[in-house]
Amino acid sequence: MARDVYVVGSVNVDLVVVRLASLPRAGETVSGGTFERHGGGKSANQAVAAARQGAAVRMIAAVGEDDLGEEAIALLEAESVDVSAVQRLASTPTGVALIAVDEAGENQIAVASGANAELGAEAVERALAGAAAGGVVLLGLEVPDAPVLAGARAARAAGLAVVLNPAPARALPDELFALSPLLTPNRDEARTLSGEDDPEAAALALAEQTGAPVVVTVGADGALLADGAAVERIPAPQVEVVDTTGAGDAFNGALACALAGGDALADAVHSAVAVAADSTRRAGARG
Repeated sequence: MARDVYVVGSVNVDLVVVRLASLPRAGETVSGGTFERHGGGKSANQAVAAARQGAAVRMIAAVGEDDLGEEAIALLEAESVDVSAVQRLASTPTGVALIAVDEAGENQIAVASGANAELGAEAVERALAGAAAGGVVLLGLEVPDAPVLAGARAARAAGLAVVLNPAPARALPDELFALSPLLTPNRDEARTLSGEDDPEAAALALAEQTGAPVVVTVGADGALLADGAAVERIPAPQVEVVDTTGAGDAFNGALACALAGGDALADAVHSAVAVAADSTRRAGARG
């Protein structure tokens, strides 16, 4: 079965300082790290993860007409991601993320959205026109609401499954929830969206709101799958963590690939949890 995945969202270049003794507090400077530069953007990371799992991936996004944009496109192409629907915008720079990672693998991230904020609904609609039924559209929130809604509408019209990774979490239009996407928040995002502190309660509340299953990722504890009134705990394998940056993106890309291949949801979540855990064994958002 074809594994067609269409990813709508962000493309960045990540500028990373790693192996700091501790993450800086407000007003503090922490020295001693090393500098790295990687392809980034949550959605682009998810596209790469899906491609590495065997999906045929089309990226729908925007970058600037600058050196960073060319670098970001080249890195995606090197991972066999179709970039024909990535816009090159002359009026704005490519998105950039500034990332600090400590010796335990925890991170802080600040993002300058750049061209991601200029992705338009019409571009998304054009890119999804003629998409074959049975694939998956994976949506992220590092772009405005309009292209996200356009992607969900076009996906439903074409008979595609919709996965929405609500990161970073924000208030969402009721119409988006009404389109019954499969939500994949982490525990903090689930709390923000639902108002529930407990991840299980948050998963159930969101599933009731969307009328669709919800997967809440809970870091080293794996994931929670809420389907109807039941919540299944899906544990993660234990690994030696180097860098947690991008683990959620690896999860979402692997999940979309598995679902596009026809896997049952619980099986797809099990596979995605294993991929996410493995990604933390290597530095960088794309492992």
